[in-house]
Amino acid sequence: MLPGWQSVVIANKSVDIFHPPGSAVPRYAILYLHPLGGELPGEDPTFTEELARRGWACCAPYGGQCWWLDRLVPEFDAERTPEAFLLDVVLPWMQERWQLSPQRIAVAGISMGGQGAVRLGFRHPDRCPIVASIAGAFDFHEYYGLGTPLDTIYPDRERCRQDTAILQLNPQRVPAHIWFACDPADPIWYRGNDRLHEKLQAYGLPHQADLTTTAGGHTWDYFEAMTPVMFRFVAEAFQRESRRLL
Repeated sequence: MLPGWQSVVIANKSVDIFHPPGSAVPRYAILYLHPLGGELPGEDPTFTEELARRGWACCAPYGGQCWWLDRLVPEFDAERTPEAFLLDVVLPWMQERWQLSPQRIAVAGISMGGQGAVRLGFRHPDRCPIVASIAGAFDFHEYYGLGTPLDTIYPDRERCRQDTAILQLNPQRVPAHIWFACDPADPIWYRGNDRLHEKLQAYGLPHQADLTTTAGGHTWDYFEAMTPVMFRFVAEAFQRESRRLL
C-alpha cells in the first residue's frame, strides 16, 4: 500500500482510506468504488499522487463483485445492500471524520465502480451531487449468465437490465455534476456509455463525456490516462459547489 493509505474496518467491512500528508482536515474527499477485479487505489500511484497533490482525502470500501447495487448480495452482506452500506455507513463516516458536507465529497470509480458511482448519483442526487466514471459498466446485464453474482441477484437477464444505471435516471432529479469517459476501443462497455450520453443529451441535462480519447481499450493504460482528467473535472465541480454555497 502506498504512503498515506491505511486499512480500517467500518461496520465490519474492510475500507482503505487516504489522509493527505500534512493536512489536519482536508477540504474535499472522494468516495472511490472499485472495479470488478477489486483493485483498490492504495496501489495506484497516479490516483494517489492526484490525491496528495490536491490535499484530498479518499475512502475506498471493498465490496467484492457486488456491483454496488441496492440488492442483497450474499457475498457482500446477508442483511445490508451495498448501496445502503455506502449511504448509511460510509458517507456519514466520511462526513464526520473529515467534517465535510455532501457538496465536498465526490463519488467516482472504474468499470463496475464507475457505473456504481453514476447509479448512486442518479438515485440520490442530493447526497451525491458530484459523480465521475471511467469506463463505466453501465450495461452490466451483458455479464448476466457469465458466472458473476448477477446470476443469483436477478432471476433473469431482463430483470437485471431493468436495474442498470441508465434506467435509474430521473430527468427531474440528477446530480449537479456528471462526468464519464470510455475508450471507443472498449468492446463491452462503450455502447452503454454512448447510450447514456445520448439519453442525457435528449433530456438537455448538463454533463461532460469523453467518448473519443483512446488509450488501449478497457485496460489500466486507459484508466491511468483518464485519471488526471477525472480529477480536473472533480476539482472544478468542488469549486462550483463552493461558490454556489457562498
